[in-house]
Amino acid sequence: MMISTKGRYALRLLIDVAEHQEGGYIRLRDAAKRQGISEKYLEIIVRALVQEGYLTGVRGKGGGYRLSKAPEEYSVRRVLEAAEGPLAPVVCLEGGCPRMDGCPTLPLWQGLDRAIAEYLEGFTLADLLRGGGAAALPGTGEAPGGA
Repeated sequence: MMISTKGRYALRLLIDVAEHQEGGYIRLRDAAKRQGISEKYLEIIVRALVQEGYLTGVRGKGGGYRLSKAPEEYSVRRVLEAAEGPLAPVVCLEGGCPRMDGCPTLPLWQGLDRAIAEYLEGFTLADLLRGGGAAALPGTGEAPGGA
């Protein structure tokens, strides 16, 4: 599983909006410039985030986007799924594999899927705003790798 630019940019956009929305709605052009991301590409990402209820948009003068909820209510996992679709590490977990019933590797992939989901679910947008996303494992205060 690899998180694409859609997922990474979705998180960056939400962080940018959260940091700047106190003055009102954030124009996509301004966020794109601050983040160094194509405005056209962000338009695609914004559509998914609005559809999933993460952003609220207003058109016209003074319009733009703002968070629909508090940053603590945004699970990193859910944001990535909104931007990327399923985060399953292998296609067979998305269903439809004719070999699932007798597959000796299925428990491995299911366990990896659970570990990824639990890890990402342990972080919120608020954690990333505080800079806690890279420094600690969720809920432990420990650095990744036990160091």
